[in-house]
Amino acid sequence: MKGRPRIGTAASSSLLRAYLAEISRVPLLSPSQELRLAGAYRDRRDLRAAHALVSSNLRFVVRIALRYQYRGLNLGDLIQEGNLGLLRSVELFDPRREVRLITYAAWWVRAHIQAYVLRSWSLVRIGTTERQRRLFCAVRRTHREIERQGFGFDATGAGSSTASGMPLIDAEDSQARLASRDLSLDFPSDEDAAPWVESVASDVLAQDDALSMAQEQAITARRVQKAMKHLSPRERYIVERRIMQDDPTTLQAIGDQFGLSRERTRQLEARAVEKLRAALGDAVRG
Repeated sequence: MKGRPRIGTAASSSLLRAYLAEISRVPLLSPSQELRLAGAYRDRRDLRAAHALVSSNLRFVVRIALRYQYRGLNLGDLIQEGNLGLLRSVELFDPRREVRLITYAAWWVRAHIQAYVLRSWSLVRIGTTERQRRLFCAVRRTHREIERQGFGFDATGAGSSTASGMPLIDAEDSQARLASRDLSLDFPSDEDAAPWVESVASDVLAQDDALSMAQEQAITARRVQKAMKHLSPRERYIVERRIMQDDPTTLQAIGDQFGLSRERTRQLEARAVEKLRAALGDAVRG
């Protein structure tokens, strides 16, 4: 469907006020008018009828979007997403069901807005499962009820658990996710304190750790080379091809090279490994 109503994602408050004033001037449709227009779009895909259905219901999208304007979410963006849900509902609306369009559209509007909230809430994805989405919405409903009543309502995960029918541990986890938003590493860890980035551990080894590791690797390499001298040439070959390569040669291939069975080659490998272990143990003790 063309002609989608749009609001810029960075719309200023003045532009938003102008948009709200504009849609408030669009008259509401009577049930008979809505039925006629919905039938025209369903039967003939009359775009003018669809435009009238959408325009007359935009104010209801704003009412729904206002319920989700918390924690700094942009109202214009919420309305934009709700409008997409309204468009989708007009596409699928069947006037023969004898319900008003907005009754049917409200579900689509909320679904699009909730999906946007989940996408925008954090860089760490939340609401990736049906259970998490239900918990997310239940937690928000609980918090709104707390704000409305002021006191006397369960502010813990138990209230959200009851509202969503989900286990308490899942409700508490969802509430913890909602309570914490993304934080820039350049933000001060405390007033007049250094930014968080300065307290993050580096994944680069310190110089003394790197030197110690290099020394240990060199000692291990010398011990292995010394231990290899206790093996016969055939055993050394098997160990080098089977243990010291990223892509080990198969027992069958080595056996074919020496004219041995696969089982005999396996026995030689096991014996060579035991010799290496004994030699390395003697080196460590020595």
